[in-house]
Amino acid sequence: MRKIGRDFRQEIFTLALPITIQSLFQSSLSIIDQIMVGSLGSISIAGIGLGGKFASIVSVTIVALCTSAGILISQYYGAKDQKGIWDSFTVNMGFALVVSLIFTGLSLGCPEILMKCYSKDLDVIQASTQYLSIVAISFIPMTITLMFSTVLRSIGLAKMPMYASISSVIINTSLNYVFIFGKLGCPMLGLKGAAVATTLSRIIEMLILLVYFSKVCKKGQIKIHLDFRYREGFLKQVWKITYPILLCEFLWSLGENIYASIYGRLGTLSCAAMTLTGPIQSLVIGLFSGVSAAAGIMVGNRLGTNEMDEAYNRAKAFIKIGTLGSLVLSLVVVVTAPLYIHIFNVESQVRTITLQILWVYALIAPVKILNMIAAGGILRSGGKTYYTLILDLVGTWLIGIPLGFFSAYYLKWPIEAVYFLLSLEEVFRLVVTLILFKQRKWMNQLA
Repeated sequence: MRKIGRDFRQEIFTLALPITIQSLFQSSLSIIDQIMVGSLGSISIAGIGLGGKFASIVSVTIVALCTSAGILISQYYGAKDQKGIWDSFTVNMGFALVVSLIFTGLSLGCPEILMKCYSKDLDVIQASTQYLSIVAISFIPMTITLMFSTVLRSIGLAKMPMYASISSVIINTSLNYVFIFGKLGCPMLGLKGAAVATTLSRIIEMLILLVYFSKVCKKGQIKIHLDFRYREGFLKQVWKITYPILLCEFLWSLGENIYASIYGRLGTLSCAAMTLTGPIQSLVIGLFSGVSAAAGIMVGNRLGTNEMDEAYNRAKAFIKIGTLGSLVLSLVVVVTAPLYIHIFNVESQVRTITLQILWVYALIAPVKILNMIAAGGILRSGGKTYYTLILDLVGTWLIGIPLGFFSAYYLKWPIEAVYFLLSLEEVFRLVVTLILFKQRKWMNQLA
């Protein structure tokens, strides 16, 4: 047990910490856009929020495919199976590129039609359309970045994806300043400038990772297998793991977009307030999505070597980290929220609503975070991804969405009350997740 503890602490610093930092900086791209656009008023804030909501469907879907790749790569890496690593990467990369191409076509071809699903305010629709039609160009570079980051950190090389993300955020912030406000001789593009900056920074991040990946291959840390004849049953195994994750994350993201449409139809001020909470929510979730990803990799490595007791002990340690960390961050949100709302140039009513939503978020955040780590990271590491599919389908579509429509349209509650009620579906997920975790049925060796 002492050895497990020492190994665990070492991997936390060499793997989990870089992944967490990378997740934070990836989340920061949209956060910086929202903060810097915040000085342009409520219409621009709502526009970037709704345009970003549709873009989130793309990123969540791609992340789902990366999750599938990570589950397989982690176990094959634990089993020292180089062909299994490469096959897992190429199959999921192919799926991801097809998905990103479809969403890019939709966003470039009919952005206004998409944005009309979120709001009735013509000014907000126009603003969100402008943002989405430019950001869509970054979908393919983002896909390549996420997939290469997945394979690198699944084999223990998490630092370079972290460095690439840090570089991307620095570039994005600098370009935001230039393009949004018209500095250094550039025209003042406002909301469009934020979209241009995000797109360029994602392209640069992709190029950094591709250069590094080529060096990793030359060193032999990853062996490229040009033979695309997969082992018997491999594609079936990939699909068995992938389709529940893909369907789960897509339907969850679609549900989140339905929530956004509910908020959007409660009024522009309410929609702007919910958008202003986005940076805080993204930072908290970004921090612990790194913990969740690290949990999946570190537990998956042990499952791949059939060290079941060690895998379970590490999983329990990650749940403890999530519990304590989320409680601390919730307290920080409560304390800093009154200061945070004064960053933005918005109406006093929007500030008040934003503060109330943040307090509700602080209350429900620990439950969200534990679900992400225990279900999204740990339960999936054994390949039985249909567990989380069922949990998310029931939670989002049978509990959250009905409660959202009922409270918003029948009870006529304000947005902060609507948000609290529909968030109660997270409690259902957590209870069932912990029961499944203790039964250990999720523990499975794939490699």
